Amino acid sequence: MVGAGPVGLTVGIELFRRGVPCRVIDRLVEAPQYAQAVGIQPRTLEVWENLGVLRDALDAAVPLRGQLVYINGKRVARMDLAVPPDVPYGFVALPQHVTERLLTDRLYQLGGHIERGVELVGFESDSDGVNARLRAADGEQEVRVGYLVGVDGAHSRVRKGLGLDFAGEAFPQRYMLGDVEVDWTLPTGYVIRSSHQADGRTDDVLVCVPLPGTGRYRMSMLVPDNLATKSAQGEVQHGMEAGPAPQLHHIQAVLDRLSPEPARAHTLRWSSVFRISHRLSDWYGQGRVFIAGDAAHIHPPTGAQGMNTGIQDGVNLAWKLALAVQGAAADGLLASYQVERHPVGEEVVGRTVRHAREGFEADPDDPSTVIRREAQLLVHYRDSPLVGDGGGCSSGPLPGERAPDCRGLRRAAVSHPLRLFELLAHPHHTLLLYADDIAQLPVFTELAQLASALAGGRMKTYLIGAATSARLDGNSLPLIVDEAGEFQGAYGATGGNGYLVRPDGYVGFRAAPLTCADLRSHLEGVFAAQPIPGEES
Repeated sequence: MVGAGPVGLTVGIELFRRGVPCRVIDRLVEAPQYAQAVGIQPRTLEVWENLGVLRDALDAAVPLRGQLVYINGKRVARMDLAVPPDVPYGFVALPQHVTERLLTDRLYQLGGHIERGVELVGFESDSDGVNARLRAADGEQEVRVGYLVGVDGAHSRVRKGLGLDFAGEAFPQRYMLGDVEVDWTLPTGYVIRSSHQADGRTDDVLVCVPLPGTGRYRMSMLVPDNLATKSAQGEVQHGMEAGPAPQLHHIQAVLDRLSPEPARAHTLRWSSVFRISHRLSDWYGQGRVFIAGDAAHIHPPTGAQGMNTGIQDGVNLAWKLALAVQGAAADGLLASYQVERHPVGEEVVGRTVRHAREGFEADPDDPSTVIRREAQLLVHYRDSPLVGDGGGCSSGPLPGERAPDCRGLRRAAVSHPLRLFELLAHPHHTLLLYADDIAQLPVFTELAQLASALAGGRMKTYLIGAATSARLDGNSLPLIVDEAGEFQGAYGATGGNGYLVRPDGYVGFRAAPLTCADLRSHLEGVFAAQPIPGEES
């Protein structure tokens, strides 16, 4: 892993969770201490529940309740970030350096570590592996690795080494960021967006995103001319720039012009000048070399999509990469990373550019759809060759869609209700079999045995029993009773249905009823051929 930011750490954690050790290198000797990426989406919190960092993240974060929009001192819009009842987590804000610290702690818990002050200077790949040249304080060395993942940001050396196109352009405006505290009476938990317009054109803007702490915000605003620097020609103009950092008086001057009420800024922790571009790589990898996060896509920070999209890149890639390293991946499994994640990056780049230029208010969709999309709950892989439908299901999530959470589940020896996501919180696939009659149990037992064998043991199976069914206990499968009926409602489940949930939380396959032939056909496209006990080779 080249880069120890949130995306690289995510890939490292996911590999170690699956018993695959990896090297995580970063050219920086010390981790940055700034609040560049701040917003954490509900879908990322769902991922963090699986990774084992959710509790610490929620302890350190502050809720994001919505956005207030002001133009020329008058409030013109309010958007509340109220998630639907079926979504377990809301929006929160967390400084990027805290996110990196929490993910680093988790990586170390799993046995990994970060090699700081180590830089990738070049690489050559072939069909069997990658030769990477590394530079550290004690000189250069060449190492042989199975795979190389570039999570090294907008100026990615890995992407450049692959010769990938990174088409797009820079926004003409320069901005400055500041992590400050401010004294005002505006409601807590709301992003404040205040601008000045003349003749219908915006010529001044201030965006304040809440941070943990009393009156603390990450503020973004246009940079004054005396702080603007000239970017090198031919370079990707994205991220923080070298040169003088904004001082408190620069931020106060913008507050004096644009704050919805008189306000005083103080306690400046960090500041920088930065540029914004929108670019998308044509490919997310070649052979045994991959890119993810800002190395693959950059765009305006509107809606806090960048880091969250990169984290989802990492989760999608890592479970497939782990199977490949272990020799358990079917042919073409790694190729699905490009197929599934490139369209997501393309959509995010286009949407954030549109919102940056026109505002969320110009979005034609209804508010509930906007909220779910910004929360990254509508990301899907329905067109992926890696998902399939055995037919018979009239409702519920389609293959390739996010597997929804469900509450009110019961199991023996547990005195409180469970959520479905608690059952999915492990590194492998999950097979969910819905029963409403005891006669379905023999084929379900056979399905569970087949799934485990084809996946080489990388499979958990649960029997979800209808609340009205009787005599389902005493079988060989863990029984979860759908006491509240939420599973039946969310998945459109009927007796005999089966749902395969991938390690990244998306439905990989479904059928009503599920048969061994259906399940075998699908899993043979995911896992390498495994010897099945009792079957002739």
